[in-house]
Amino acid sequence: MTIEATDPQLAAYPALSAYLAQQSQQAGQPGEIGQTEWTGQPGQPGQFEEAPPTYPTYPAHPAPPVQPAAPDPDPAPAQPRPERSGPTREVFAEPAPQTAAETGAGTDAGTGAVRVPALRIRPRVMRRGIVAGAGAVSLLWGSQAEPSARLDALFAGAAHLSGLLAGYGILVMLLLMARVPAVEHGVGADRLARWHSLGGRYVLGLVGAHGVLALCGYAAYTGTDVLRATAQLLGYGGIVAAAFGTLALGAAGVSSVRVARARISQETWRAVHFLTYLGAALAFAHQLVGPDVSGSPLTVWAWAMLHATVAVLIVWYRGVVPVRQALRHGLRVVEVRDESPDVVSVVMRGTGLDALRAEPGQFLRWRFVQRRLWHTSLPFSLSAPVRDDTVRITVKALGVHSRRMRRLRPGTRVLATGPFGAMTAHRRTRRKVLLLAGGVGITPMRVLFEALPAAPGDLTLLYRASNVAQLVLRDELEAIAVARGAALHYLLGPSDAAFDPLAPQALRDLVPELAEHDVYLCGPGPMAAAATASLVKAGVPQQHIHSEQFSF
Repeated sequence: MTIEATDPQLAAYPALSAYLAQQSQQAGQPGEIGQTEWTGQPGQPGQFEEAPPTYPTYPAHPAPPVQPAAPDPDPAPAQPRPERSGPTREVFAEPAPQTAAETGAGTDAGTGAVRVPALRIRPRVMRRGIVAGAGAVSLLWGSQAEPSARLDALFAGAAHLSGLLAGYGILVMLLLMARVPAVEHGVGADRLARWHSLGGRYVLGLVGAHGVLALCGYAAYTGTDVLRATAQLLGYGGIVAAAFGTLALGAAGVSSVRVARARISQETWRAVHFLTYLGAALAFAHQLVGPDVSGSPLTVWAWAMLHATVAVLIVWYRGVVPVRQALRHGLRVVEVRDESPDVVSVVMRGTGLDALRAEPGQFLRWRFVQRRLWHTSLPFSLSAPVRDDTVRITVKALGVHSRRMRRLRPGTRVLATGPFGAMTAHRRTRRKVLLLAGGVGITPMRVLFEALPAAPGDLTLLYRASNVAQLVLRDELEAIAVARGAALHYLLGPSDAAFDPLAPQALRDLVPELAEHDVYLCGPGPMAAAATASLVKAGVPQQHIHSEQFSF
C-alpha cells in the first residue's frame, strides 16, 4: 500500500497528511504491514493466505516542529505474535516516538493560553450528592412533622414527604439534563440519560403518591367522600396549578415510554418533553404556599435558591452557550465524502475551534441549517482530531436524519454544541489500552487510536465488521498503526457465523495480557453487550471497560 500526496483521502483532509508526514519523519523508517485474508465461506472452515508485505510512503507535507515526549522509564518487553484462529486481518508496525501533540501537552493554538484540566464530577460523587440531598429534604420534613396517630394526620404527613421528595426529584432530573460540562465530562452522557430515565419514573410515582395521599387526608379531615373532596380541593388556585403541573409531567413521562417513543418522531418527543419545564414551574409555585416550605423564611430562601440555580444552569448551558459557540466559530460544511455505500464523512471548517476543547472520544450535538435538518440536533462523535480549524464527523445512514446527511451542500451553516461524553483518556487507569469498535463505532475509536498517549506496543485496535466493504477510514487506521507502532486487527464475518472473533479465548489470543488492559468499547448495542460479557469472562475487570451506550 502506498499513500501519496494525491491520495483522495489525504487530499480531502490535509491535516491528516501533515500528521502522517510528521510521524513518518520521526519514525525514521516505514513499518511493515502484513495482510491476512479469509478465503472460506462465512460460518465455514476456510484457509488463510498470507499476502506479501508492502511498505507505505508518506507525502512531504510541512509539519510544525515538536519536542518528543520523554521515553517510557519502564518499557514493556516485546510480545511474540500469537497464532490466529479466526477471520482477522492484522497490522504490526515499527515503533514511532510519541510527541507532545499526542499527549495533549502544551498550549491552545493561536492564543498561547495554558490548558487547565477541566473539572469533572465522578459518578460516585454525583450519586452520593443526590442521595445526600434527598436525606436533607427528609430531615426538613422530619423537623416540622408533628407526631399524631390520627388518620388524616398520617395521610397529610406522608403527602408532605412525598411532595417534597417529588419537588427535589424534579430539580435533580433537570440538573442531569442541563448539559453542565463538569457533570457531562465526569459522569458521561449515557449514564446521565439512564439516571434521568430511571429517576423520572420515581418522580412520577412520588407525584402520584402525593396527590392521592393529600386527597385521602383531606377527605378524612373533612369527613367527606373522595369525589366531593376532589371538587372542593380544585377550588384552590394552588391546587389547580399543581394539577396542571402533574398533567404536564405525566405527558412527558408517557412520551418517554419505549412503545410510545418508537411511534413518535424525535421532534414531537422533544416538544412534549419541554412540558417538564412547565410542570417544574407549577410545582415550585405550589410548594411555596405549602406548609413545609413556607413555614420558615430560611426554608423559602433555600428552596428558591435551589430552583434559581438549576434554572440559571439550564438557561446558560442549553441556551446561551450554544448561541455563543455558533457566533464565535462560524462552522460551515466544506465537503461531504462517501466512505462506504451507507457511510459519509462531513468535513467542516470554522474559526477558533481549539476553544471547543473537544477531547478524543467525545461527541458534539450538530444542527445543520438546511431544509429538513435545521430543527434537529444530532449527536455525532468526532472521527478526526480538531486541526487547523477543521473538524470531521463520520455518519452511518441509520435513520431519517442521518440519511439526509449525504445531501448536505458545501457552505451549509452548522451550529455545534458541546463537547459531551466521558469516554476519554481521563478514564484510563492502565498503561496498556485496547480499543474495540464495531461498525460505525469506529469513529471515536479512530480519534483515540491517533491521540491516546501510549508507548509503542501498548495500544491495540480491534475493528469488528461484517465484511471488508464495511470497513471505513481504513487507510487512516493503517497509517496511524504504522506511525505509532500499534496493533490493528480487522475482525471480519457475519454476526451469526460459527466462529466468534469476540469470544473470550479469541480475544485472549489476539491481545496478549488482555486482563492488564484498559478497554474502550463503542459499537451497536448487541455487539457491545456481547463484547463486554466476553471481556469480563476473559479476565478484564468491569471497572476497566469504558463505553457509552444510549440504548436502554
